[in-house]
Amino acid sequence: MPTRTTPFIPEHYYHIYNRGVNRQPIFLGEDNWLFFIKRLREYFQKEIAEIVAYCLMPNHFHVLALIKTDDFSARVMQPLGVSYTKAINKQQNRVGPLFQGPFRAVLVDSNDYLLQLSRYIHLNPTAAGLVKQPEEWLFSSYRDIIGMRNGTLAHPQIILEQFGSVIEYQKFLEEGRNGNIDKIAHLTLED
Repeated sequence: MPTRTTPFIPEHYYHIYNRGVNRQPIFLGEDNWLFFIKRLREYFQKEIAEIVAYCLMPNHFHVLALIKTDDFSARVMQPLGVSYTKAINKQQNRVGPLFQGPFRAVLVDSNDYLLQLSRYIHLNPTAAGLVKQPEEWLFSSYRDIIGMRNGTLAHPQIILEQFGSVIEYQKFLEEGRNGNIDKIAHLTLED
């Protein structure tokens, strides 16, 4: 896997994402989704990075994270990608890369971007037609944020403290579903 040449700036938020080669699925069964989440938990240690929001989709993933060290790539993303690829290759009796290339990481340079990105991440399953409501998707942090599950992987305080309540955050997501997509349309995996 090629190395990232742009260094991470500690104590900044990043949108981290990648997708399968040829846009092929990277999660082939429930055990794959759970294994990837287990690996996220293993590699995203508090002193290195904290996940704010995440969503796993059939052929890609999104993570919004606060990066705390400039060697995040070497300590988290490279071993995560290699570990997951090896596991899938062994399970599927395949060889070669699983991901399209190195993961992408975009600096979140404003609070508005942070909020819009969290909305985009949590609405991904509904936008793709996988579920009707974001809380129906099991493989994202949304259920944890709204209190439907007691997950500990995501630490969404930076998002939630900007809303009066969880209900206000849910309304914010609904606004995104009801035509306010223009603010988040540029956050796609296209290119």
